[in-house]
Amino acid sequence: MGKRLEYTPNSKIKSMCRKLFLQSRERGKRIKNDKYTCQKCGAKQSKAKGKEVKVEVHHIEGICNWQEIYEVIRKNLLCDPSMLQTLCKDCHKEETD
Repeated sequence: MGKRLEYTPNSKIKSMCRKLFLQSRERGKRIKNDKYTCQKCGAKQSKAKGKEVKVEVHHIEGICNWQEIYEVIRKNLLCDPSMLQTLCKDCHKEETD
């Protein structure tokens, strides 16, 4: 197995963002509003054996700014360990209130 990176790779960030979107209320609301139906061909989602159809949610404008997303996440969330501090739950609450 290869050397472990010192930082979280972009592929992992993208994967977790995708997972967040797949579980998001916004995605769920779009699917529900469209009655689980493809807005292009009219196919309806089905789990019937032999007739399985899955619908997905597409970003109309695309997600073309992944580099910006990585930078914001690295700056504000996955920052350098020297900018992090280990605290108990109570002390952390005190710091963030």
